[in-house]
Amino acid sequence: MKQPGYGEEHQRPGDDRLPIVLVILDGLGDRPVPELADRTPSEAAHTPHLDALARQGSNGWHLPFGWGRAPTSELAHWAMFGYSTVPFPGRGVLEALGADVNVTPHAATVHAALRTSQQDDDRLWITGRALRADNDDADALLMALGPVLAAHGIHIQPLGGRGEALLTAPAHTVADVTDSDPFFETLHPWLQPRPTSDAGKPFAVTLTNALYTARKYLLNSPINSRRTARGLPALDVLTTKWAGVHEPVPAFIDQIGVVGAAVTSTRLYRGLATALDMRHIHLTPQAVVEKDLDARLTAAEELIDAGARFVHVHTKTTDEAGHTKAPYAKRTVLEAIDRGLARLEDIAEHAIVAVTGDHSTPSTHSLLHAGEPTPLTVVGPTVRCDEVLAFGEAPARHGWYGTLRADELLPLLLGHANRPVLLGHRITPRPVIALADQPQHMRVQ
Repeated sequence: MKQPGYGEEHQRPGDDRLPIVLVILDGLGDRPVPELADRTPSEAAHTPHLDALARQGSNGWHLPFGWGRAPTSELAHWAMFGYSTVPFPGRGVLEALGADVNVTPHAATVHAALRTSQQDDDRLWITGRALRADNDDADALLMALGPVLAAHGIHIQPLGGRGEALLTAPAHTVADVTDSDPFFETLHPWLQPRPTSDAGKPFAVTLTNALYTARKYLLNSPINSRRTARGLPALDVLTTKWAGVHEPVPAFIDQIGVVGAAVTSTRLYRGLATALDMRHIHLTPQAVVEKDLDARLTAAEELIDAGARFVHVHTKTTDEAGHTKAPYAKRTVLEAIDRGLARLEDIAEHAIVAVTGDHSTPSTHSLLHAGEPTPLTVVGPTVRCDEVLAFGEAPARHGWYGTLRADELLPLLLGHANRPVLLGHRITPRPVIALADQPQHMRVQ
């Protein structure tokens, strides 16, 4: 505290604002597994460092959009970052930005991918996707599709391998259409793009016609003929998903009030950081999980030293382990992650540290994601201890926070960081949720 000013009775506050490190273990949440004595992988894993953080801090459940709502990573992060009131640009846009692809503003955009298929009557079932070994064929097919799609007013840009591409339709400014990619390939065939609003009808018609034309070309492509002659499946259908429009969005500092940064692990998070004008360090995941996580913490500290006051650290290894549907594999990954996060206790001496997941990826059953809780642990100089003694879904249920939604997470962390905005005190043109670091000052001579 500082001495009162002239005419003041109370001491003036000092500056004890803290940085925030948010560690997201993608797909952390899970279901009780009989093979693990009816525990989730995080409950069954030996995680002494995460357990210590849980004992030192406060805990709860993170349910991004409520019970039963199965989030995607991009929508969970959009809300966690404080953007739930801002229109989402579509994951296709973010993936393209993360691949350093120039995205045409104000134009309907979708992510596309070459796939293998099998026809059954009037339905086309998706049977696989391009391998990295297929890159030469896939790149050639995408290039050949350029003039085919251009006849429908659609521009195609490769996204860096495995037959992925960005489709842009500059004549359309609304991309309100459904996915043609079924995602659940054993349940649904190749799907027709349908408008989700009246304004999306023109693009839905254009995209449907373009996909039919692309299918006809791919069936007769000499590249696919050579593939089948070599015993390889034809990449004979183009699927689309993640429609959106690249429109301006507020920078993180303008939306939240503090400088944000990220240690990214995939193209999606590079794109998210780019879209929000967040400084980021991109680290290609290392094979040794504990070394990978330790390197990410080092990068987070570098970003804080450079001025960031909120740093997002992400790993996808938990999500990938969950998708194997091998509970022991996810447990093993969590134990390796715990070793890699050993330095979080030291970081928490001078920062607010939070560890949670963006969604639940069950390592059992047929679900991709589930609307079930992921544990949340927060520790730091201002965080009081609750009665939770271990990290995991079941212990976290007894934590002080109860259940938090995605858009409640950042305000909670900013409060612990001594950075909450004082409601009724307005120093930024946009309403923000943090006490702004850089409000515009009056310039005097």
